[in-house]
Amino acid sequence: MVRWILVAVLTIGIAGTAFWGYQEHQEKNAVLIQAENTYQRSFHELSYNIDLLHDKIGTTLAMNSKQRLSPQMVDIWRITSDALSNVGQLPLGLLPFNKTEEFLSDIGDFTYRTAVRDLDSNPLSDKEKQSFEDLYKQSGKIKDELRQVQHITLKNNLRWMDVQLALANQDEQTDNTIIDGLKTVEKTVEGYSETNVDSGLMGTSTKDHQFKHLQGDKISESEALKKAKSLFNVKDNNNITVTKSGDGSDIPTYSVSYRNGDENAYMDMAEQGGHPLTLLVDRPVQDKQISLNDGQDKAKAYLDKLDFENMTIFQSDEFDNIGVYSFLYNQDGVRVHSDAIEVKVALDNGDILGLTARNYFMNHTDRDIPKPEISKEEAEDMVNPDVKIQEDFLAVIDNDLGEEVLAYEFLGTLGNETYRIFINAMDGKEEKVEKLGGTEINFAGNF
Repeated sequence: MVRWILVAVLTIGIAGTAFWGYQEHQEKNAVLIQAENTYQRSFHELSYNIDLLHDKIGTTLAMNSKQRLSPQMVDIWRITSDALSNVGQLPLGLLPFNKTEEFLSDIGDFTYRTAVRDLDSNPLSDKEKQSFEDLYKQSGKIKDELRQVQHITLKNNLRWMDVQLALANQDEQTDNTIIDGLKTVEKTVEGYSETNVDSGLMGTSTKDHQFKHLQGDKISESEALKKAKSLFNVKDNNNITVTKSGDGSDIPTYSVSYRNGDENAYMDMAEQGGHPLTLLVDRPVQDKQISLNDGQDKAKAYLDKLDFENMTIFQSDEFDNIGVYSFLYNQDGVRVHSDAIEVKVALDNGDILGLTARNYFMNHTDRDIPKPEISKEEAEDMVNPDVKIQEDFLAVIDNDLGEEVLAYEFLGTLGNETYRIFINAMDGKEEKVEKLGGTEINFAGNF
């Protein structure tokens, strides 16, 4: 009797396990099918959008009406955005496809800039026209390559999930038609980039900002360790490790980590000059003992100690007994938004818990800032009259095209919300409107 009971229990157990395994298999297959469908849709949409992009550019070359040119540029900009979105949904994380993405991004930047500018007073230059003709030829080549991949994919019923597996198994020799085709597309685009470095289509001002302000001699690993001890405020070498960055990093750096009980710290330090780019200290923060304003004083003193000059408080927040302070470089009374530094201060004892200075070192330079061509009052007239202006500043900001412009910066309220509004100081154009995110934000004047 007992044996039959055991047999029955075992049979039920095996059946249950088989059913559970079947369900797991079905669910896994459903996920794989959904992923495959997403990849297939994204690729075919990418191919269609590149096809459409080529046709739109060709149509633009035949246009002679400035009134029709701007809407056409908007269409091309929209299509490149859709194409970039398609690329982002393909399993290409392990396959270099950055040249193609950069190519599409540059087309979008150029067409957007053209669409919003006054083509009557500033028509396309001969160089831009030639670049656009080259772009038409290049997009045709890319279209043909993608069509070839699409044809083979459909003809041989190839799966994108196999692409993902092939990319994940980089050590294995794989002959994957889709991967080979996409590599050909990337190589085609790379050839275009190399022969059109000076094209009017390529680049915006922000691409020139590559760590302009890293000054000083290169430091050794031992010198990096010494600087790190000072910044971490520790006396010995115990629990500190220093690692130099490898090939492929944007600039040579030392990564320094420190671990001691509940306190962990990490820092990226530039090899040139030993400047701290980022610093983070993680430790338990106790009850608040100092005010947010006192924490701001400590943050400013810390920046002075690191020889960051002419820094102005921009914004201060408080989260979980930690003060977070954003500073901007102040050049002759003009706040430069791209030269920003953030400092975190523990409000239990005033310790520095964080520093982010990467943007400052990337962008900071001596600028030739022009004088405004419109007055503050004229700029204020451009602001929505329902906004009650509380503060105003002169500022250098990056506009939507990545170009630095001089602007009047107005801080104002509308109803229960606070806004920051930027009006171009040269032509009165409304450059940006930002809604600020809550009552915890505090603002202070210049130091």
